[in-house]
Amino acid sequence: MSRERTPKSATRALPDYRGRPAGAVDVEHLWKRFRADPASGSLRARVASKRPSGIVTKEKHRWVLRDVALHLEPGDAVGLIGANGSGKSTLLKILTGVMYPHTGRYHVSGRIGALLEVRAGLHGDLTGRENIYLYGGLLGLTKPEVARRFDEIVDFAALESAIDRQVKYYSSGMGMRLGFSVAAFLEPDVLLVDEALAVGDSFFQQRCLDRMRDLLRAGTSLVLVSHDMAAVESVCTRGVWLEDGVVRRDADIRTAMADYRTWLDDAYHDWIDESADESVYRPGAIDIVKADVQGPGGGLPQSQKGLVVDLVLDSPRAIEGDLCIGVTEGTASPMFIVSTPYALQAGSTAIRATLPFLPVAAGRYYLWVEFDSGDEVLRVPWQPAGPFMVEGKGLDRAPMGVMRASAIQIEAEFAPGDTG
Repeated sequence: MSRERTPKSATRALPDYRGRPAGAVDVEHLWKRFRADPASGSLRARVASKRPSGIVTKEKHRWVLRDVALHLEPGDAVGLIGANGSGKSTLLKILTGVMYPHTGRYHVSGRIGALLEVRAGLHGDLTGRENIYLYGGLLGLTKPEVARRFDEIVDFAALESAIDRQVKYYSSGMGMRLGFSVAAFLEPDVLLVDEALAVGDSFFQQRCLDRMRDLLRAGTSLVLVSHDMAAVESVCTRGVWLEDGVVRRDADIRTAMADYRTWLDDAYHDWIDESADESVYRPGAIDIVKADVQGPGGGLPQSQKGLVVDLVLDSPRAIEGDLCIGVTEGTASPMFIVSTPYALQAGSTAIRATLPFLPVAAGRYYLWVEFDSGDEVLRVPWQPAGPFMVEGKGLDRAPMGVMRASAIQIEAEFAPGDTG
């Protein structure tokens, strides 16, 4: 099934995508806007938004997609990443035909399987069995075609005992399992998945990733929206970073995620600077005066070699506590942590931590620090102290569909072994 929409407001001469193979996705100069939120707050504010005649002034619009271009060939796997409100889900809804763009053209060739949210496409008053046949019919499949896949769908969703129960009585996890199973097992040419997988447990999430891998090998195209960077990297080879409706980066998945994490780090520090006077972020009475990261001989750290961290903490009085240092890819979750009891003197205390081995691949990382003295005032809460670069070999490829816990890189030597 092919879907193509060109609103009347489109003025560009765009290419004709007829004849594209099943699984191809083409988006050209796509714009989408919503009405801006109406005046809120007091009655006076709402009245002030009207003309004396009582006619509401012309409302402005909020653009959620701005001149977006995206092209997928059959078998491509693209991860849409970006902050909340960047336009990721809106783009997926346009590709499925749930909503239409303001201007531009999109074309999706073949059958679409979509899981945009928990229970999306499922009717609560129908049983799981009835929903499977209904969804299949909407995709253009005959009843015998759905019946041939029915047992496989139910088995994957692990809903044998609940398949004849009304979906409105399903938990959110059960609804997600059924929705994904139906979307993924009715042989779609294009699979669109939003954040719904986050509802499932880790075991089922891994099964979903395995199923996506099988579909990709069969030629199905995938567009995955998720804030789980590990899940996105495990199945997607390409990343598209959206910010405020604009494609900021379209590159291989590691490069796109690195740029996005850098942007998040800058935004986080801007938020800290803006909110410091409002006491939203309270670093405590102990300050991080210095946080430098380098290799053992100076210069940039090297993968598989040592790491030297030089800290200077300033405390109003002498105090003992636990010093904790970690390395992350930008979030608060560390790849590894080293810690030790440490006594700070009054004033500035210089500390050097030497790690004999740095088990990370080349790339951009962040140093995080905490000093916990047991005192709610005299402490350094777990916080980023600054980014640093690591040179060396890039990250080894992981098997498709396998979520890597972190960017840990360990070198190994391979040689012929003894068959006996």
